[in-house]
Amino acid sequence: MAIFTIHQHPWAFSFGVIGNLISLMVYLAPLSTFYRVYKKKSTEGFQSVPYVVALFSAMLWIYYAFLKSEAYLLITINSFGCFIETIYLVMYMVYAPRKAKLLTAKLLLLLNLGLFSLIFLLTFLLAEGPNRVRILGWVCVAFSACVFAAPLSIMRIVIRTKSVEFMPFYLSFFLTLSAIVWFSYGLFMKDFYIMLPNILGFIFGVLQMALYVAYKNTAKNDVNVEEDNKQPEHIIIDVVKITTITCNEIHPIDSVIQVMEDESIICKDEKAHEQTDQNEISMRSPK
Repeated sequence: MAIFTIHQHPWAFSFGVIGNLISLMVYLAPLSTFYRVYKKKSTEGFQSVPYVVALFSAMLWIYYAFLKSEAYLLITINSFGCFIETIYLVMYMVYAPRKAKLLTAKLLLLLNLGLFSLIFLLTFLLAEGPNRVRILGWVCVAFSACVFAAPLSIMRIVIRTKSVEFMPFYLSFFLTLSAIVWFSYGLFMKDFYIMLPNILGFIFGVLQMALYVAYKNTAKNDVNVEEDNKQPEHIIIDVVKITTITCNEIHPIDSVIQVMEDESIICKDEKAHEQTDQNEISMRSPK
């Protein structure tokens, strides 16, 4: 079957392999964050939401891939996504404070167990054949649209602060590249449900890079002003990719910004300058 797939869809296979490699890097992006957590034995205010969402996205796309034929490359990357996100969440549960652990447990029960089980039962019992794939495909598209809306909060902060310090250009670039690759995969596979969410991923990625270009010099000029006001801004960003499956897979982009507003943006961690991972999650995957 695998050989048949390669011969029948040579370009789809090529783009799928490239997409797997790019999504793999996106999934591994938070490694530095969790190494820091391990060294300090503390989650330092990082949130678990992007990792929970990324895990849910990978699960959803794996289910979709099993219903489709010749979708092995979606299964491979999202299986890895489930594996790595589970490791991240286990580490988070070990080092997070009690309140954060309880919140994470509730999210896992409601989203990854409750909602996923509900989607599985409804599509399995109320639909069959092409209709089941169609319904699940739209569920993936809807969820991916919500995931890709996450960068809007980042873009809002960039415009307000005129600073791109917490929106790395190369991260936005590779997430955009990931969206292009997975869109191409969906195009050659003639899979509308993979194509559509990656169009959103591409649009948001281009907008982020445009903002970076527009504000990269402005940010430098505003440094002295910020120091005079003595109102440091520390934004913790966790990016997850959804890469893949492409509901992750759709790319896996997964991002979380911890911002508190009280007539000014106040940040809790002065070392938040270190890049961390999603879009999460992107939530992560050709989603």
